[in-house]
Order: sequence, then C-alpha cells, then structure tokens
Amino acid sequence: MAVMTRWLDADEQRTWRAFLTATRALMETLDRELQRDAGMPHAYYEILVRLSEAPDRQLRMSDLAQVTGSSRSRLSHAAARLEEAGWLRRQECPTDRRGQIAILTDAGFAALAAAAPGHVEGVRRHLFDPLSPAQIDQLRRISETLADHLADDRTV
Repeated sequence: MAVMTRWLDADEQRTWRAFLTATRALMETLDRELQRDAGMPHAYYEILVRLSEAPDRQLRMSDLAQVTGSSRSRLSHAAARLEEAGWLRRQECPTDRRGQIAILTDAGFAALAAAAPGHVEGVRRHLFDPLSPAQIDQLRRISETLADHLADDRTV
C-alpha cells in the first residue's frame, strides 16, 4: 500500500522556511553573543541554568541530558569542558553506581550570574522587542502546542 505524500502548499512552504530561518538566526545570534560576552556557548549556558534551578544545584547526568535536549555523549563532553573551567563537578550517584551527579560549583554560578544579564538582554532585543504583545502571546501558544506535541511523539 503506497503512502501518499502530503506536500506543503506554497503558504506552508513559506511558513516552514521562515520558521527555520528565524529559529536558526535567533539561536546563532544568541550563541555568538554568549561566546563573545561570556566565553561560553549557549549549550553550556543552558546546562548552568538548569543546574542553578535544581535543588542543591545538582542533577543526575541523565536527567540533565533530558531537560537540555542533549544526548548523553554530548552532555558528557560539555560537562568535561565545564569541569575544566571549574564551573561544574561530577560525582558518583550514591544510589546507582552507574550514574553520575552534575553539581554546579560556586564559580559556575558566578559565571552564570555574570552572563545572564547580557543574555537576557539579547533574548529581549532579538525575540521580544520586534513583536507586539499579541504576537508574543501567539508565539507562546504556538510554542507550547508544538512542545507538547513533540513531547508526546518522543514517548511513543
């Protein structure tokens, strides 16, 4: 039984390409600014943020990989770089010898605190300032719908 491809019409194609262009440009811009101003890529910033928000500033590496949307191997590589910088340390999980806990150090928290104001300003300038309040509301609703849909897809 042949499956019929549901090709994008002209408006859908235009929307898809605009979405790709905008999301790539936004993430590349924020990453470039974090590299320039704080000496870290956006992926490292995200790891530090997630740890800063966790109880006792620590998470199992597997949980950290999940909340950052990273593979375990990519997270392990990033954690090694963050350890070299003194911003994170890893220890064995006391309840599971195969697991590790990532812990945000005081130096890592300080690096995050120093990077956050510039990053938040970049998010505001590049994402929120060009949009009207109605567009911001629409963007939030659309993003939540897509995130929920894609989360459902990952559990199948």
